[in-house]
Amino acid sequence: MAHATRNPPAVLSIAGSDSGGGAGIQADLKAFARAGVHGMTAITAVTAQSTVGVDAVFPLPPELIVAQVRAVADDIGVEAVKIGMLGDEPTILAVEEALALVGDAPAVLDPVMVAESGAVLLAPDARRALVDRIVPRATVVTPNVPEARELVAAGRAQTAPQALEAEGPAAIEDLARAVHALGPQAVVVTGGHADPPDDVFFDGERLERLPGERHPEGAAHGSGCTHSSTLAARLALGDDPLDAAREARRVAGEAVRDGLRALGAGAGPVDVIGLRRPAS
Repeated sequence: MAHATRNPPAVLSIAGSDSGGGAGIQADLKAFARAGVHGMTAITAVTAQSTVGVDAVFPLPPELIVAQVRAVADDIGVEAVKIGMLGDEPTILAVEEALALVGDAPAVLDPVMVAESGAVLLAPDARRALVDRIVPRATVVTPNVPEARELVAAGRAQTAPQALEAEGPAAIEDLARAVHALGPQAVVVTGGHADPPDDVFFDGERLERLPGERHPEGAAHGSGCTHSSTLAARLALGDDPLDAAREARRVAGEAVRDGLRALGAGAGPVDVIGLRRPAS
């Protein structure tokens, strides 16, 4: 992969807004800043969200999503794209159209389906459209284990999700291969829902386990956004996808470890930029 020619590179997040600041574009912009790239956004939906749950979701009009991407692509340019919450099929079709505006910029897809609080963020009837329209365009797809199972099930209409419930390291590796068969250049199945909590990378040739620690005393809201945004930023900076995935695993793990458990009554947000002051 060619190294970035601009300093700093510009990276676009196409995702939803989290009013609590823990996930979505808010988490993406913090991860971009940590990585040293210029962050831009195209908002797909506005959520009324806190650490406790998602109270409301307002999808933005598809034409506005495309217009946001066009505005930054025409003026600033886009070295890489992170795609997060899409919500419904009209949004997916708009993002498919918008990706044509960024040329061959690498795209990292975080297939957001359910919030940390349990709220559904991708309509079940839109999952096949995600698999057909966006997954094959992705440079890297970064599902967690449940999301990977749903992607595979959506891509194979005859396969029920319960048929993909096998556990253990070998099963997660098989899951990475199955997601890769849907068309992306590479897959990282993140390990937050696995035991051991290793990420699994597969690009059709290389199968690599990316070790990491579990941080039960940390805070994980926004961890998937932080991981995928860091990965996109590293691609914009010129990293190979495997190296980018290693750095994303490290940064996301540290952000969970240092998470802001004291904020809110629910799952606290990750801290990717060192906001918490040391105890005096």
